[in-house]
Amino acid sequence: MAKIDVLDREGASVGEVELNETIFMAPINTPVMHQAVTVYLNSLRRGTHAVKNRSAVSGGGKKPWRQKGTGRASFGSSRNPVWRGGGVAFGPVPRSYKISMPKKMRRVALLSALSSKYADGDLIVVDDLAMEAPKTKELVRIMQNISAPNALIVLSDGMDNTVLSARNVTGLNTASWDSLNTYKILYNQKLVITKDALTSLEEVLANA
Repeated sequence: MAKIDVLDREGASVGEVELNETIFMAPINTPVMHQAVTVYLNSLRRGTHAVKNRSAVSGGGKKPWRQKGTGRASFGSSRNPVWRGGGVAFGPVPRSYKISMPKKMRRVALLSALSSKYADGDLIVVDDLAMEAPKTKELVRIMQNISAPNALIVLSDGMDNTVLSARNVTGLNTASWDSLNTYKILYNQKLVITKDALTSLEEVLANA
């Protein structure tokens, strides 16, 4: 099995942990990762865009001029899309951008993302990041010590103070181990995960 060093808050190695090869050494499927990212970003779109077509614009009940004999083009309503103040032709209407993706493909994409971080040397395991109180400067110092100023920090449950510490730091994002997805993993350069979160993540993915 693959092994990786476990770092403390000073960036020094305090041991090593074995990684599950089926999770962190899976084949990297780039097209499936791209599809997973597209699905996630589409789900964030509200789709509430709308414009008024000619039936929704007020006015225009009277025919502007008679049909024949004026030498001008025939119009039945001043709310024709050709006219200023008229309706919009073929404009956007409210719609859902959500697309579905099979569960097995989502798993392949997730494992590919995790494996790509390990293969590129961008996976960092830390012993613990729990804090008694929100301390942004302390967390920034820790991230600099482990060479991960731009990273997604994967935490175990009950680490609210760490989340608050990272909230206003540019380049740092946090996520609980059970809310990981392909987009979150690929968005940041480094993937920093606590030892406890790694154990929980491997238990779930290995049995999925």
